[in-house]
Amino acid sequence: MNEALNIGLDAKRIVRNSTGLGSYGRTLVNDLAEIAPTGTHFHLYAPDKGQEELRRQINKSEAVSFDYPRSSMPKWMWRTFGMVKQLKADNIQVYHGLAGELPVGIGRSGIPSVVTIHDLIFMRHPEYYNPIDAKLYTWKLRRTLKEADRIIAISECTRRDIMLLGGIPPERIQLIYQSCSTFFKLRESEDKLQDVNARYMLPARYIVSVGTIEERKNILLAVKALHRLPEDLSLVIVGRSTPYALEVQKYTRDNRLEGRVMMLHNVPNADLPAIYQMAEACVYPSRYEGFGIPVIEAIQSGLPVVACTGSCLEEAGGNDSIYVDPDDVQGMAESISQVLKGAPGREQRIERAQRYIHRFEGNDVAGQIMALYEQLAKRGNKY
Repeated sequence: MNEALNIGLDAKRIVRNSTGLGSYGRTLVNDLAEIAPTGTHFHLYAPDKGQEELRRQINKSEAVSFDYPRSSMPKWMWRTFGMVKQLKADNIQVYHGLAGELPVGIGRSGIPSVVTIHDLIFMRHPEYYNPIDAKLYTWKLRRTLKEADRIIAISECTRRDIMLLGGIPPERIQLIYQSCSTFFKLRESEDKLQDVNARYMLPARYIVSVGTIEERKNILLAVKALHRLPEDLSLVIVGRSTPYALEVQKYTRDNRLEGRVMMLHNVPNADLPAIYQMAEACVYPSRYEGFGIPVIEAIQSGLPVVACTGSCLEEAGGNDSIYVDPDDVQGMAESISQVLKGAPGREQRIERAQRYIHRFEGNDVAGQIMALYEQLAKRGNKY
């Protein structure tokens, strides 16, 4: 790689989302800035400045700048209908939509484009969305897939969905797993474990689940399974609350499980490894995911995982995690029993799972994507 390029990237999620799509974008930009040829510049196009603490997570570099609207259009309108004019004015050679969207007209602009598709949940499970939103997201996706020169899928499951639901031939799709940090492999000190344990008043014995507490994540399945598990075992749920959390809380009250279910919100990333490491196992009963990063985090933390069938979770966790139907309470309980401390083969299961997830670590996502930018840039302006 020796050619300097002028790259544009969609930065809305980078400045607004603390996890998920935001983390994907921030990690990628920082990694790209490290490996890009001298003179390459990354323009991060955002509708506004978003959150300062998130912007600060982009490492300071002469290769990176934030770019905001230079028009009087409303923010949402600029991002969809006004950005292409700004890209052309900035002489962008390749544009990357990091969160499944491209601006209208990018295909006619002559600027080569690539889009990362994380999942098609709104098409697979529209019941979890406002009907109008689901239709809007579907329209945006179909238009984006039509305009994009290259499509990145973050999992084999997502790649299949793009072909099946989007009608896209496989040669237009490139599988590039999102980067998985090895942060969770580092063992916390005893002092850190004791500090986190005391601050959150964690149960003496628990299994953990990490992820937004929403209906699609299906955490109620694990809560119901507690009835069939040892009475001294609790469930700690870490994630942002939604109205679904009230349903979970009502079930725990009605079934006298309040003392065995703990919900933690706004947990900083610095505390998460300790919470994982003090647990006995991880449960991730989501009905549908695009990838399943918490499964990999848990395995890196030395935990066995019980997840659900039906999406990409088998791809994330490998053959030595256990998968059950998302409506099978008894199956969930039996599976958790198989991975608790003292269960036969537990340590071997963890060791094999850790070997499996090596494929997601250090896979040079930035290098693969930079090579893709160079391929597209060589084609030059199409008109």
